[in-house]
Amino acid sequence: MTKTLLALLLAATTSFSFAQAGAGLAVSGTVSGSVPAQARVGGFVVDSSGNPVAELVSVAVTGGRFGLELPTVTPPGGALSTLRPDSIFWPGLLEPVTVNGQASTADVRFFVYGDRNGNGRRDDTEAMQESVAFVGKSLLVVSYSTGSAQVNAARGFQANLKAGWNGLLIEVGKAVRVTSSSVVGGVNLNAQR
Repeated sequence: MTKTLLALLLAATTSFSFAQAGAGLAVSGTVSGSVPAQARVGGFVVDSSGNPVAELVSVAVTGGRFGLELPTVTPPGGALSTLRPDSIFWPGLLEPVTVNGQASTADVRFFVYGDRNGNGRRDDTEAMQESVAFVGKSLLVVSYSTGSAQVNAARGFQANLKAGWNGLLIEVGKAVRVTSSSVVGGVNLNAQR
């Protein structure tokens, strides 16, 4: 009886935690450019200036390829900011910008670094190279949202955010086309020095 109650309590707690955290996101593809020895791709939560705050996930680059899954956890509190028209810095976003819904968001950017000591995470002595993520002609923006919201802007820009991680593919041309996916393959990360 006690084991059954503990199992039920654990299951309920685990389900509640994942429901609160939101959906995960899988990203896979190739790395090109200046790739260091013992390279890893790290997904870092960034502040409003684009500076990395915390590494959420990393994976070794093998044969020029990577595949990672962002965990179903809420980013650190300091990284979340209220979603407002003046707080969004995505490609193709031109005024006028409107936001429908109330949510807080945090963006993740990908960095490549050489894991010199082989410990599976970035240390302060390991230089990072920001990597621009493309899928074909589209730029990949990874954003966490605490709830559902819609961002609209000039030239047809419309991004629908769900609670959890969002993979937004933004193609900028005469019009801006935004598609969303929870599994993003075919990504090319261009490691810049």
